Amino acid sequence: MARDFYEILGVTRNSTEDEIKRAYRKLAQKHHPDRNKGEKASEEKFKEINTAYEVLSDKQKRQSYDQFGESAFNGAGGQQGFSGGGSDFGGFSSFGDGFADIFETFFSSGQRGKQQQNATITGDDREISLNIAFEEAAFGTEKEVKITGIRECVSCNGSGAQMGAKILTCSTCRGSGEIHSVRNTIIGQVSTRRVCDACTGTGKIPEKTCNTCHGTGRTRVVENIRIKVPAGIDDASSIRLVGRGDSGLRGGESGDLYVHIQVAQHKRFQRKGADIFSTQEIHVAQAVLGDNIDIETIHGTVKMKVSSGTESGKIFKLKNYGVQKLKNTTRGDHYVSVVIKIPGKVSKRETELYQQLANESGIKLADEKGVFKFFK
Repeated sequence: MARDFYEILGVTRNSTEDEIKRAYRKLAQKHHPDRNKGEKASEEKFKEINTAYEVLSDKQKRQSYDQFGESAFNGAGGQQGFSGGGSDFGGFSSFGDGFADIFETFFSSGQRGKQQQNATITGDDREISLNIAFEEAAFGTEKEVKITGIRECVSCNGSGAQMGAKILTCSTCRGSGEIHSVRNTIIGQVSTRRVCDACTGTGKIPEKTCNTCHGTGRTRVVENIRIKVPAGIDDASSIRLVGRGDSGLRGGESGDLYVHIQVAQHKRFQRKGADIFSTQEIHVAQAVLGDNIDIETIHGTVKMKVSSGTESGKIFKLKNYGVQKLKNTTRGDHYVSVVIKIPGKVSKRETELYQQLANESGIKLADEKGVFKFFK
């Protein structure tokens, strides 16, 4: 019975090379014999997916398979020598060191492009936390902070060589920047390349290394920098400073510095986005009769009108008295929730007035025994 190699790998006939490779890696890891010791079904499945991948990963074999099917590799299609043909799948029943070689080859693919001779390497990003006050977040601020980073060595300008020293061809890789090796695997000989450890891929080594950076071209430094915090920034936000991370290698770009903002809480205000919320106590008389009261905002004290008959918990809006919106010139609003304060202790005169108010309102007040009090 003919097998569908695309179905075996779980891909379509229009799948790209990368999609086929990813599907193979996933299945190969899942059905690897070392993970499924003694499971005959997994072993057979592993052989099957390797056979499918050997065909579909090769452009010529894939084209022949698409045209003639599996018969293209057993003589019927005019091609010979497919190592996966036959019942033993061309030797896939052996799972020794050769499998580790092929795994290393497949799973490290794509790295060679990053390891070309004299290729630049971008520096690492850095992260710091910055604590600021509530008002500083609202109006913006500038902070000077001390950071530790990796910078290009000033003694050798990043070359790694002692001043005046000659630059020699690396004897390990003979100037290629790569170490080339050939190994025998279950699919035949596999050629691999890796960056030369001696010269880190440059192909050159200094006759004498720099005494400051010891040949690395970079040094660790501690420096003070100023960070501009924009108005309207919120808690848990981050500021990205491009190029303020670690310096790159061989002319590579520097990484970035990420500043994570932590805003302190305010004793009176709460913030949600660009809006501010606060609570204001008012006297019962102010709630009944109405009043113009002073409200503290981040922009100073402002007058707010409390309408007569205001109930406890009512919310008033002070338009444009909130926080400036980030990257915008408009502001949020300030919301004030009023709470009617009930006096705990009252004077004799106040008692008389409340008694009079109760009488005029027809309220019958009773003592602890339930006996109604009558006031003149």
